[in-house]
Amino acid sequence: MASYKQRCKEFEDVLNAEEINLEKLRIHCFNGVPDEHTHRPLCWRLLFNYLPPSRCSWSQILQRRRELYRQFIDEMIVNPGDAEPRKEDGERVDVTFSDHPLNCNPDSLWQTFFKDNEVLLQIDKDVRRLYPEISFFQQPTEFPCIAVVHSEGAKRLHKRVQHSVLKSANVVRKGLGITRIALTVRKVQEDYAPLAEGAEAHWEVVERILFLYAKLNPGQGYVQGMNEIIGPIYHAFASDPSSTWREHAEADCFFVFTNLMAEIRDFFIKTLDEAESGINRLMNRLSEQLRNNDHVVFSHLQQQELYPQYYSFRWLTLLLSQEFPLPDVLRIWDSLFADTGRFSFLIHICCAMIMLLRDQLLSNDFSSNVKLLQNFPPVDIQIVLNKAVDLAGKNSRINR
Repeated sequence: MASYKQRCKEFEDVLNAEEINLEKLRIHCFNGVPDEHTHRPLCWRLLFNYLPPSRCSWSQILQRRRELYRQFIDEMIVNPGDAEPRKEDGERVDVTFSDHPLNCNPDSLWQTFFKDNEVLLQIDKDVRRLYPEISFFQQPTEFPCIAVVHSEGAKRLHKRVQHSVLKSANVVRKGLGITRIALTVRKVQEDYAPLAEGAEAHWEVVERILFLYAKLNPGQGYVQGMNEIIGPIYHAFASDPSSTWREHAEADCFFVFTNLMAEIRDFFIKTLDEAESGINRLMNRLSEQLRNNDHVVFSHLQQQELYPQYYSFRWLTLLLSQEFPLPDVLRIWDSLFADTGRFSFLIHICCAMIMLLRDQLLSNDFSSNVKLLQNFPPVDIQIVLNKAVDLAGKNSRINR
């Protein structure tokens, strides 16, 4: 207990300094941010350069970036027809000649709206599946986006999805028959049932962040799996003990997520799979490390033709976010984000996971091993991390 209190005090001392020592912060975070009065959200903001070490500049930087995010919401969520133009005398202007839903002009707001909806349908489907074992993402946020929940148009993204699905259902009414279409519509209405007036769930906030990210990064857009990356970050920020920080969890999460994606975006671009920064190179590094540290297990998996692609693609791409319960993911990410090599330590963790299953892997057949590695069994995460630290130390000595 004394040691734990000492660690908490050391975090306080580092974070309360006017000029934060990032090297010390990394060392403390690597060993895990204490859960009591957690400073994890603040630490992650610092580790991803959303905030600089100098506290005196925070207020100005936060104000500027949060205002920028509000502008993104106003400008990027396109809703043609929200505001009908009027003449100076107040008379409505007929806009059907310049822009309408059937307008094929690529500059048409309607064309943008329909194209956005294709991306939005996938995002909406994915964010509703975030950590179904906990109720957090289904609960209402304390700080709903006023510009969205009180808008008269389709700024509430899930309503756009609901409308699109219902419209599609009506189109196929003839083929499905009246009974089946009635069930389809009822199911959609249940799945997309909104909260109380003026409220929005946490998953809606995550949906909006991902939608804006896709809009602002058209070269990459949204790729399935990004929802698993943003989920833990948003959960940490929206669970901050300080209401002052929680109030701006959405904007801050957007920028931290953007900075993280700048480091791992190559994992999500198929054309870069074979590049030095691509996912295949990462899987090869994992295979090499397993061979160097446990050649018996490595050879056994090779003989079974059980290659890293069968299990580690998800491990590496999603930073282990789907392999462990959320509290364990947060603890793992403390170390990943604090490590200067960042994703070198991810390789050590994955190798440690395989080595900790050594006895089972050597006695199992191919199908049992695939199932075991794709559904990693419950384990004390600190055991995995301790093993990973040992591997990192060993690897460092070898490379000297």
